Amino acid sequence: MKRFEQAEVMGKLPEQFFAKLVKKVSHYVEQGYDVINLGQGNPDQPTPQHIVDALKEGADRADFHKYSPFRGHGFLKQAAADFYKREYGVTLDPEKEVAILFGGKVGLVELSQCYLNQGDVALVPDPGYPDYWSGVAMAGAKMETMPLRKENDFLPKYDELPETVLNKAKLMFLNYPNNPTAGVATESFFKETVELANKHDILVCHDFAYGAIGFDGQKPVSFLQVEGAKDVGIEIYTLSKTYNMAGWRVGFAVGNESVIESINLLQDHFYVSLFGAVQHAAAEALNGSQQCVDELVDTYESRRNAFIGRLNENGWNVESPKGSFFCWLPVPEGYTSETFADYLLEKAHVVVAPGIGFGSEGDRYVRAGLLTSEERLIEAADRITKLF
Repeated sequence: MKRFEQAEVMGKLPEQFFAKLVKKVSHYVEQGYDVINLGQGNPDQPTPQHIVDALKEGADRADFHKYSPFRGHGFLKQAAADFYKREYGVTLDPEKEVAILFGGKVGLVELSQCYLNQGDVALVPDPGYPDYWSGVAMAGAKMETMPLRKENDFLPKYDELPETVLNKAKLMFLNYPNNPTAGVATESFFKETVELANKHDILVCHDFAYGAIGFDGQKPVSFLQVEGAKDVGIEIYTLSKTYNMAGWRVGFAVGNESVIESINLLQDHFYVSLFGAVQHAAAEALNGSQQCVDELVDTYESRRNAFIGRLNENGWNVESPKGSFFCWLPVPEGYTSETFADYLLEKAHVVVAPGIGFGSEGDRYVRAGLLTSEERLIEAADRITKLF
């Protein structure tokens, strides 16, 4: 078979670290071991029924069988604006400040294509979501990392970043509640971010994928709630986590009008928007009863308490996450994150994600997802701590 030479950019894409993890896990599953997989980030609960019913209703509508408007249906953009007004007190122009996305991941990658040229600098969190790297690589740009450390509540310390780097930076990615550290942002941190962005002319992209998932009665803060945020950036929201709609691939970007226009313009050349029935269901999710969201957050909090409580009870002292559905667990002395993850898989048949897959600062941790039943989480905690 003839093989064609790929474009140079294909060789610059980051390694899919977690593909290697999946291969390791599959080996143990195929051998018949009872594997508890806490390494995934895929919600385990079904999409709420009223949203599914809205999809079925939409699928019967002949007008949705045609091409959708290039930039999405107005009713979904209005639903996103209403959602932000209701949940965060943020006023948005649905036509100018909302862009419909094929899931949050797409928007995160697209943004680099819109604003980074060859050799430009983007600031990315370390550890952080690997698809930030993907978009930067596709644009031929360079990354400068912002370390997230426990001693600063997994928030970047801007005063540690050299002025030379800040003056070159064009784009910054943030993500709170955070994947993988489960850290949460404060309003004062976002105010500091707006000041920094104004001073150095940096476009801020806040990835709000876990925006609904805060614990102990604390609602996560939206970047756009801070005065001046729309002047310097956008926020990307996905329905994947809030409504268990990961496979539906629907989200939206909100904020700075010029940035939203750039995303829409790029997407004009890629897509003809989402299937109308999916947009109809997404609007129902945003507009309809939010009881399902409250129940989901309660479920994750209960799972967190069960898992972290059992780990601490069994002698592994770890901190409870404040948001997201992840736990960021310190690696014992003598291990890297990858060797420790391999040890847990081999000896306990428990899967965790090595922190090195999220950046060099992550190598002292492993990530565990709260995406299985309390009973299985407790069993996983028992299996793990029996090895110590």
